[in-house]
Amino acid sequence: QVQLVESGGGLVQAGGSLRLSCAASGSMFSVNAMGWYRQAPGKQRELVARITSDGSTNYADSVKGRFTVSRNNAKNTVNLQMNSLKPEDTAVYYCNADVLSIAMFLGHYWGQGTQVTVSS
Repeated sequence: QVQLVESGGGLVQAGGSLRLSCAASGSMFSVNAMGWYRQAPGKQRELVARITSDGSTNYADSVKGRFTVSRNNAKNTVNLQMNSLKPEDTAVYYCNADVLSIAMFLGHYWGQGTQVTVSS
């Protein structure tokens, strides 16, 4: 079993900053790509940012220059630093990871989600 546990969401005013963190644990052989998705009410879940095990990143156009994704491979954690937040960033943010288990099963895992609310 693999678990992803998120922390760091909350309420912030427009222009403010928040930092999300996610830790992967369980029967893992290796953790490949990790990242963050978000889902606003009435909308589909969308990619926010993703980072591979060698540090390559990709971002949604809407967050480029404002958000930064990083990871600690030794601790199997991924962070999302969100600056210059806008009301349209309001959503539930989900951590995501591609994990190869000890049993050599490659799975795509999700955290439980953390609410980010940006007030205008």
